[in-house]
Amino acid sequence: MSARTREYVVLVSSPPATEYRNLLVSRDGTAARIVLNRPEKRNALSLELMDEMIVAVLEVSAQRDTRSIVIEGAGPAFSAGHDLSEMIGRDREFMADLFDRCSVMMQMLHEIPQPVIAKVHGIATAAGCQLVAACDLAVAAEGTRFATPGVKIGLFCSTPMVPVSRAIGRKRAMQMLLTGEPIDAATALDWGLVNRVVPREELEPAVLELVEAIARSSAYTVATGKQAFYSQIDRAEDEAYEQCELVMTENALAHDAQEGMTAFLEKREPVWHGE
Repeated sequence: MSARTREYVVLVSSPPATEYRNLLVSRDGTAARIVLNRPEKRNALSLELMDEMIVAVLEVSAQRDTRSIVIEGAGPAFSAGHDLSEMIGRDREFMADLFDRCSVMMQMLHEIPQPVIAKVHGIATAAGCQLVAACDLAVAAEGTRFATPGVKIGLFCSTPMVPVSRAIGRKRAMQMLLTGEPIDAATALDWGLVNRVVPREELEPAVLELVEAIARSSAYTVATGKQAFYSQIDRAEDEAYEQCELVMTENALAHDAQEGMTAFLEKREPVWHGE
């Protein structure tokens, strides 16, 4: 966990799950479910919602039986981005805190050990599109639209472009950012913003396929791999190899790797210990 995340853990008190005002948090087998629950606002990411999201993600991630986290939106949309109504007439301190809080929330999704899956429908725009790009995996319903339209209202989607540009590349990101025009789900799939596009009625089964696939592997190995992925992805190739050699050496010595290799050679199912 980064120093910035630890600071916010101290600043934001943790309410019981039943007291979340903007989220629905639940368990579904090995997966934790976090539902953005402001349907009347198209699940706009208010400051209060982001505070709750930070708490909720840390809370469910700390539970040993959580193998993955699914983030979705209530109502007709995934998320329309920041809540513009709370950004009118505010001072610099508020704006800086708002965008800093959002960045912490997004980065935290990479810092936790469990894979995070975006279950997307309707629209995912601005910071909502950022949230999709920040998740480790994403499944979208046919008909979903994605956009970074801030340029059209005078507020360039500068923080959303951080994960979006890393997911889809420079030219495609610049097209979305400079025009503000939406792309459809098929284009999002082709560009690498989402992993899979399915009919709306097949969205939940498609997400469950990922949840179940993740749960079949060692929790220790998945967490090790996720951390290594984000650690190496922006390094120079030689530095990335050096980093991953160290990770793979430690991984190979771990119980679950030894058990997995032995089980493979003995043609049996492995028994994971999570270590």
